[in-house]
Amino acid sequence: MTAAAPIPPPRLVIFDMDDVLLRYDVEARRAAIGALAGLSAAEVERLVWDSGIESASDLGHLSPDAYLAAIAQALGVPFGRADWLRTRALAMTLDPAVLALVDEVRAHAPIALLTNNGHIMREHFDVLVPELRALFGPAMHVACEFGAKKPTPSVYKGIATLYGVAPREAVMIDDKPANVAGAREAGLRAHCFTRAGDLAHFLRAHHMVA
Repeated sequence: MTAAAPIPPPRLVIFDMDDVLLRYDVEARRAAIGALAGLSAAEVERLVWDSGIESASDLGHLSPDAYLAAIAQALGVPFGRADWLRTRALAMTLDPAVLALVDEVRAHAPIALLTNNGHIMREHFDVLVPELRALFGPAMHVACEFGAKKPTPSVYKGIATLYGVAPREAVMIDDKPANVAGAREAGLRAHCFTRAGDLAHFLRAHHMVA
């Protein structure tokens, strides 16, 4: 029997942010937003998430100022950048074990960050996650830069093209099965993240970590 061909190492490794590089507590964020307007987290979910405001921002259909204005109108109270930053930051806790893997991976291949967040996140990466900027440098992207959001296959093809690699030469690490499926449909290899130990095993199989 012919031995299986070795898996070629990727030329680009792309990491999702929320619930991969950091733990994202969306309920804590909604509760903090609600506290500004005397609303429950469930009411904020209905007014901001279920109404389509958050999705419109993620898709790039709302500028940062329009996004903040839409939230303020929905809540019935002022909601500015400082409010967004504070309520977003308290919901984000970096995962040191995953960051250590990222640091090891970048010694073997270029890395990039790709998150389903709007342009307001791109403007504030340095304030919210300076530790990620130290790892990824300029290679930090919101999906709407590529005209859609994950799991749309064109997003993954777009970031591969940006970094000069074929989709098959790139790997996507994401916690959402739908996003992993979208990456694979686009031709990328992909891993559905659950914990650092399983990610390390996947990266080791691709010769990215020791």
